[in-house]
Amino acid sequence: MSKQGWIDLDACAAATGTVRVPGSKSVSNRALLMAALADGDTDLIGLLEADDVQAMRAALQTLGIVIEPLGGDLWRVHGGGGALPVRSADLFLGNAGTAFRPLTAALALAGGEYRLHGVARMHERPIGDLVDALRMLGCRIDYLGHEGYPPLAIHAARITGDRVRVRGNVSSQFLTGLLLAAPQLPGGLDIEVEGPLISQPYIELTRSAMSAFGVVVEHAEPAHFRVAPGSRYRSPGRFEVEADASSASYFLAAGVLGGGPVRVLGVGSRSIQGDIAFADALASVGAMVERGPDWIEVSNPARTVRAFDLDCTAIPDAAMTLAIVALRADGPSRLTGIGSWRVKETDRIAAMATELRKLGAEVEAGAAHLLITPPSALRSAEIDTYDDHRMAMCFALVCLMGAAVRIRDPGCVAKTFPEFFSCLETILKR
Repeated sequence: MSKQGWIDLDACAAATGTVRVPGSKSVSNRALLMAALADGDTDLIGLLEADDVQAMRAALQTLGIVIEPLGGDLWRVHGGGGALPVRSADLFLGNAGTAFRPLTAALALAGGEYRLHGVARMHERPIGDLVDALRMLGCRIDYLGHEGYPPLAIHAARITGDRVRVRGNVSSQFLTGLLLAAPQLPGGLDIEVEGPLISQPYIELTRSAMSAFGVVVEHAEPAHFRVAPGSRYRSPGRFEVEADASSASYFLAAGVLGGGPVRVLGVGSRSIQGDIAFADALASVGAMVERGPDWIEVSNPARTVRAFDLDCTAIPDAAMTLAIVALRADGPSRLTGIGSWRVKETDRIAAMATELRKLGAEVEAGAAHLLITPPSALRSAEIDTYDDHRMAMCFALVCLMGAAVRIRDPGCVAKTFPEFFSCLETILKR
């Protein structure tokens, strides 16, 4: 990777090979928090080593949880038996939403005094719906900046409720945070989701991970979730973090754009992650997709892509990669259900539209959709990444469509995939 603040990727002839992507950010941070609250010690296998997970791990250690490195991607978490020992702390969480939102819920129920803050962009990402829900339980939370946004001051409080309502159309992390924190309540918790629930596969991921730690989340359609009284996290002894399906999307897409075959190891038919459905989206636009229990392989010898109109509500992160695949399509393509992009690491709808236009695409950007018309030939361009790891990773794939591309601030991939560019190089054929 360039030390000059960018990396240049020349046009490549093809992509083929096998890669293993690192552990899932979403699973890693859920597992860390549950292991911290569990009875007993847990060995976490395959834990992601990247900025967001380091933020969660450092926060838990500040809160008195002993987390012991055992070498490689293996860590032992000594559970706190349902409690976080330190009752006063100042926690900096960077731009890690998967750490900030669940910790807000867990600490609001912990009976201590805490301050949670992050980078400037984290302070622009809404958290009001989660705070409102926690206040229904008697939690005391103050905004230290703008109403509805971090930073937060959390105070010791007498918890009196066992029922909450939370909106589901801004971020699934609000519901995930409430679910993960619920075993701290002896009386359990009933949660009613108001309105549509976006990114629902992430909630199923949460339920699956909680089940591994001995807590059953009951789900009554359409929008009621319940954690029963007396539920407690119990260590499973060992918990394996599967590879990240969102990170896999870049290499699966490389198999479409570069002909393939490209095989990704670590995710497959047994995956608990919703972004595994990205492979189905690729199949729908003409790619050949094969799956095993823990691998997916994609190829597309003709390098053709059918224009598409896809609802991406269930795969918001992987949908960014589809926006790049649209540049190869045989007509205009539409991505819908992406309103949550506006409250991610950057306003991803605006950022994607801006950078796609640099390449020569025509782009219509709405509140929750993109309509992308590919040019007859892509222009080489310098891509700004907005301190957003996914912007850097998906635009790197442009080099497989006959155009050179310069990715500015490539180091932003450290948020979830520090070795992304070196891993990509292993499958690029020049």
